[in-house]
Amino acid sequence: MRRLLLFILILAMVTSCSGTKKLSGTSLFSKEEIKLILSGNEKEPMRVLLITNAKDSVILRSKSSRIKPNINAKTLQHFTKRLYQTVRDSATRGVGIAAPQVGILKNIIWIQRFDKEGEPFEVYFNPEIKKYSEMKQDVREGCLSIPGVRGNSGMRSYAIFLTYDDKNGNQKCEMVEAFTAVIFQHEIDHLSGILFTDHLKKEAKKSINHGL
Repeated sequence: MRRLLLFILILAMVTSCSGTKKLSGTSLFSKEEIKLILSGNEKEPMRVLLITNAKDSVILRSKSSRIKPNINAKTLQHFTKRLYQTVRDSATRGVGIAAPQVGILKNIIWIQRFDKEGEPFEVYFNPEIKKYSEMKQDVREGCLSIPGVRGNSGMRSYAIFLTYDDKNGNQKCEMVEAFTAVIFQHEIDHLSGILFTDHLKKEAKKSINHGL
């Protein structure tokens, strides 16, 4: 069954990737976002928003918008570097981060690719999950925006098929499995204002209802 599900995802990937082309997007950043991005140098981490802060919570629960990648856009380059420094900072070190977590409501994420040699960090623009495998996996999650809280959810798909834009605005697609797939699901959720604790609550509610 596992092999059949993965085969279906691979088939979908091959079909969808056959027409890879440049996609149009929105403009870059607002004046407020530019001010925040340029408030520090490219090697300086940004402040991670916390769900326990009322103002931060509003942003974390907001939906982000698409961004038009441009390799020559200095502000975008500056931001992606600062976002990377944030996820790698010793005070917040994580395996992934989404732009909304630092107050920038744009569809940008950094992911550590545990499924690749050297386990590199890679940046993705406008990532979107097109297909989820029916097979689930149980992985313990945490979040930089929810310090001190960790939990296991059996709702994450084992494999996903996603599309994203590269730094030149060209659309790419890929199938990802295992723990790296969980990281993608977690960070892409942030772009829609969804936190991993929401999944835990749904799972707990479902368990209670089944127990009645």
